[in-house]
Amino acid sequence: MYPDLFSIGPVTLHSYGLFVALGFFVGLLVTKRLGDAAGISREQVMDMGFIIILSAIIGSRVMYVLMNTSYYTRNPLDMFKIWQGGLVFSGGVLGVVLTMVWYIKRHGLSIGKIADLWAPAIAIGEAIGRIGCLMAGCCYGRSTGAKWGIIFTDPHSLACPLNVPLHPTQIYSSLSGFIIFLVVMTIYSKKKFEGQVFLWFLILHSTARLAIERFRGDDRGILLNSGMSMTQFVAILILITAVGILVVVKSRKNGTPKLSD
Repeated sequence: MYPDLFSIGPVTLHSYGLFVALGFFVGLLVTKRLGDAAGISREQVMDMGFIIILSAIIGSRVMYVLMNTSYYTRNPLDMFKIWQGGLVFSGGVLGVVLTMVWYIKRHGLSIGKIADLWAPAIAIGEAIGRIGCLMAGCCYGRSTGAKWGIIFTDPHSLACPLNVPLHPTQIYSSLSGFIIFLVVMTIYSKKKFEGQVFLWFLILHSTARLAIERFRGDDRGILLNSGMSMTQFVAILILITAVGILVVVKSRKNGTPKLSD
């Protein structure tokens, strides 16, 4: 693939950063359109967009560093080289949730309404961003004899090993992102309570992530000798929590069910 698209003097355009930025831009456009219909001003959407991109980068990078502590203790400055790849989506989701709960509470908005508003954007953003992973070679899969295996040959690629067919886990993740986007957009148009779209996004994404993790070939880090990677552990927690909340909300018999404001 092409980790580096082109260079002008000392400045290099990295494919990973380009597609992550493109994913955020497309997600922002989707949210602005949904926000107009939901009565959320474009100024608030832009403010939230800034908070989301910042917290997503920090959260996803922190989790990646935690999963690769042995490397970063030897190379601490590399923690900041995010243009080389190395962002864990689940960590980004956690970072966004924490910061957005603070923002929503501060401005007196509805948690469920705002979460629903951004769920499609997160899905389409990941779908596009994963193309950047494919171009950079990060988040690569295990060796495979399948006909759809991808061979990375660029010496600057983050995939390992080179010149060996690997599961195209980046494509798996991208396709799942596009599918989840279509599903949650459908749910959004028919939702019965605030928070329903975001809960289904969490359920679908966590389920897809648990399945795709089985084919990942990069070092995932093992959580306390459990045989489970940090990403799998977080995905299971998110899945259980989302399903539990959905069941509780749906079981309410009195009033219009919605997540707490």
